[in-house]
Amino acid sequence: MLTTIIVNYNVRHFLEQCLLSVRKANPNGDFGDVWVVDNASSDDSVQMVRTHFPEVKLIANPQNTGFAVANNQAIHASIGKYVLLLNPDTVVREDTLTKCVAFMEAHPEAGGLGVKMVDGSGQFLPESKRGFPSPWVAFCKTFGLAAIFPKSKTFGRYHLGYLDKNETHEVDVLAGAFMLLRRSVLDKIGLLDEAFFMYGEDIDLSYRIVQAGYKNYYFADTTIIHYKGESTKKGSLNYVRTFYQAMIIFARKHFHGRQATLFIAMIYGAIWLRAGMTLLGNFFKKSHLPILDAVLMFGGIWLCKVFWANYFYHDPYWFKHSFMQFNAPFYTLVWLAALWFSGGYDEPFNLRRLTRGLLFGTVVISAVYGFLPQDLRPSRAVILLGTAWSLLALTALRFFFHFFKTGNLSVGRSRPANLAIVGSEAESERVQRLLAKIGVEKNLIGTVSPSKIKNQQPTINNSLGSISHLNEIAALYHLDEIIFCLRDVSAADAMHWMERLGPRIEYRTVPEGGQTIIGSSSKDSAGELYTTDIRYRIASPTARRSKRLLDLLLAVGFLLLAIPFLFLLKKPGGFLKNLVLVFAGKKSWVGYSSGQSAVGSGQSGATNSALPKVKPSVLSPYHAFPGSQIDEATSRRLDFFYAKDYEIGRDLEVVRKGWRELGA
Repeated sequence: MLTTIIVNYNVRHFLEQCLLSVRKANPNGDFGDVWVVDNASSDDSVQMVRTHFPEVKLIANPQNTGFAVANNQAIHASIGKYVLLLNPDTVVREDTLTKCVAFMEAHPEAGGLGVKMVDGSGQFLPESKRGFPSPWVAFCKTFGLAAIFPKSKTFGRYHLGYLDKNETHEVDVLAGAFMLLRRSVLDKIGLLDEAFFMYGEDIDLSYRIVQAGYKNYYFADTTIIHYKGESTKKGSLNYVRTFYQAMIIFARKHFHGRQATLFIAMIYGAIWLRAGMTLLGNFFKKSHLPILDAVLMFGGIWLCKVFWANYFYHDPYWFKHSFMQFNAPFYTLVWLAALWFSGGYDEPFNLRRLTRGLLFGTVVISAVYGFLPQDLRPSRAVILLGTAWSLLALTALRFFFHFFKTGNLSVGRSRPANLAIVGSEAESERVQRLLAKIGVEKNLIGTVSPSKIKNQQPTINNSLGSISHLNEIAALYHLDEIIFCLRDVSAADAMHWMERLGPRIEYRTVPEGGQTIIGSSSKDSAGELYTTDIRYRIASPTARRSKRLLDLLLAVGFLLLAIPFLFLLKKPGGFLKNLVLVFAGKKSWVGYSSGQSAVGSGQSGATNSALPKVKPSVLSPYHAFPGSQIDEATSRRLDFFYAKDYEIGRDLEVVRKGWRELGA
């Protein structure tokens, strides 16, 4: 009766939990078949489905065909009376499929059905119900009127905020994360439009359902979790471009004349506005602390100059104007660079890294100081005073930010989150072993019994009580995080408590038998994983900084020392080109065997796109074995271990042994 289709792209852990929830919602397979269409994932998703879900029908595409094409593949191959398009980063309740199919059976006028969705923190997702994107709706959305007046019938039509989220309503647009469709309607109006690669297919299909005389419903009697953010990153320019390009395709397809022109003009305006806001937001997020540091440093240098001129020289005008025009900016830039390379901007704040960065910067400034002309060497005392000022001021700034955010002064000493596990004693112990294996530090308060019987005697050692008292337990023990064991706790109960307790607490779920603990604290952020998967050292901020610094130092060294010996290289012209590209940050001297996308572990069969991204490279690990014949499998393993166990010495060894290939 029901065909469930899940299109997957590199979200294996979320897909596993999604399939487990679908299996629980359809334990006997009475509703029909489940399909997974994998769009060339590189994270072993295909093998996971084959191993753990033999009942699932799998289509493994050799390339990423996009959302519409992949869904259409499974729709063509399936025969269910109803077709459910489901995102892999979702969890359905045990009653979701039953209730939704029953509603469709009782409402023959319904062409499509969406459900109430909550994010990983239990908050309602407004895109569960949406209106068609007319020019006016687009205007209100673009210029913030929809956000200012969310419940207005005039301004709030994008998310239909005036409709009660807890009641079933007829709506315009179904969310692509969960679209239950009547096959007879699809046979009449056609399948998903393959002109849309990602985004917009749901709006287009919903529009065609209504145009054909059927109704779309928002069904509030069941709920799903939609973690959001894993397949795509909404804070990126790529998302802005892709989403609004889809809207342009929709406008050109369904609107004509002046209406189409106006709508497309609105969309282009939205693209520029959102792109500008995204750029500014990303810039401020990454740069606000260095900018404030620079202001404090520069201001502090000025104060130190004034103090030293009056105290030591007894002449407020002793320093020349060039001091503030050259010396102060130079000192500030050197200290900022030293802080960045020492990890002074890594979270959480660490006083040792801050001190190390400032001291290293002071050493660099002092070394350069001796080479400056006499008129640019006013006083070493100001450098030392500026260092002391910067250390105090920058530390105080971080204490201020931390206190403003958390209400305490424990900067750099994050209190482990108070954690409770909801599940049986066996599952609780398994989760604790997982956390220990992963190395996640938590303050485990205890285990909450999944039993709903309020007065039942606890059967779990160190039990905090039953799940019926979870709100009191959370308040009493000041819980920061709750992990639901989905073997013992129904998805419906987990969602109920997430919504009831609210977003102050972080929620995670662990699927039955799974090795990953999944959660998300925000609808706008990527889902978060506690996983036993391999951690690659090359992905750490420290390693990336060190690698970039080494690239620059080697480039400077090559520029100063190697130019006279160009004739010894195989391709001198290529070396000069690579030198420029490394300086510009477009290349690295050492990386994976095929530049950006060599291969991961040969043992797992993953391709190199499963490894952390690095810049295209001049040399690769196999250059450390000049003259050796290395096959593809060995090259893959070398790339895998290079990423896993990365250290600067490895890059130096590769460059030392493969230097003749630097022009390749």
